Amino acid sequence: MLKLGILDQSHIPEGGTAQDALSHTTALAREADKLGYSRYWVSEHHASKMLAHSSPEVLIAHLAANTTRIRVGSGGIMLPHYSAYKVAENFRLLEALHPGRIDLGLGRAPGGLPLATRALQEGKYQSVEQYPQQILDLIDYFHDSVPADHRFAGLRAAPTISTIPELWLLGSSGESARLAAMMGASYAFAQFFGTPGGVEATARYHDQYQPSILGDKPRSMAAVTVSCAETTEEAEQLASSASLFFLLLMQGKEMTSLPSVKTALSYPYTEFDRERLRQSASWRVVGTPDQCKEQLLRLAEQYRTDELLVVSSIHDFDKRVQSYRLLAKAFDLA
Repeated sequence: MLKLGILDQSHIPEGGTAQDALSHTTALAREADKLGYSRYWVSEHHASKMLAHSSPEVLIAHLAANTTRIRVGSGGIMLPHYSAYKVAENFRLLEALHPGRIDLGLGRAPGGLPLATRALQEGKYQSVEQYPQQILDLIDYFHDSVPADHRFAGLRAAPTISTIPELWLLGSSGESARLAAMMGASYAFAQFFGTPGGVEATARYHDQYQPSILGDKPRSMAAVTVSCAETTEEAEQLASSASLFFLLLMQGKEMTSLPSVKTALSYPYTEFDRERLRQSASWRVVGTPDQCKEQLLRLAEQYRTDELLVVSSIHDFDKRVQSYRLLAKAFDLA
């Protein structure tokens, strides 16, 4: 049976606060733990008025301490901002505190505006071009295998433990898939971005995969936007918040919260807006439990995976929890 995980971006709901969003994230992680979801990932965004957190490693520690079974991880750490050594130490410590439950998803997107990127990288020599070498360094730190000719030969990341976090490379392009295949890493595609070519990129990842210390066979996931309800009409209404959110995001408009269904339904859409929404509907999963199950199984087959990450940007928290409950029941996760 298909496994389902969760990617939570901690959207601040219209009419709510950052504290509300973080409280919802904690409550949803606890619920996901009970429902049988496989993993719970949190994202990294900076200087955002609409997302409630910017430090995945801090939130991971909190969520792992508030759950008992579910894997908890980053979706992801934007590695070019940081020292690979510090990331290794952070996630080794998390793994030591919660053995066998920590995931490290890595990306290279800025996760914010240029001003935030400059502030994060102030005084550093790292750049996005060094991302592949940073990944190799991170792997060496995790396996205590820094080469003798490395610039930091002899360095070890503390604490010394017998397990390592599960490492995933994240992406929305063929280049990220190629890099994951070359390094023998697991690969997660951001299908919820709506970027075309995900199935083809993932197929190339599987075909070009080179076994490594990280694994002997390819392993991939896709993160998918889902809105599930008892009726198709209700599911479409709940999905309208995320639809308006992405529409305004594509138009470059500044937002401070995830729109409510009321705001989304009363928004003055132009015909061009409606056409863009019709196009985006093709990469979103919206419907009843049976309809969502059918669509997700089809996506899993296309992405050659036995696990998907669900992204449900539903404004009303109780409705969002219910969406995840309906999916869990449809897939017999518990």
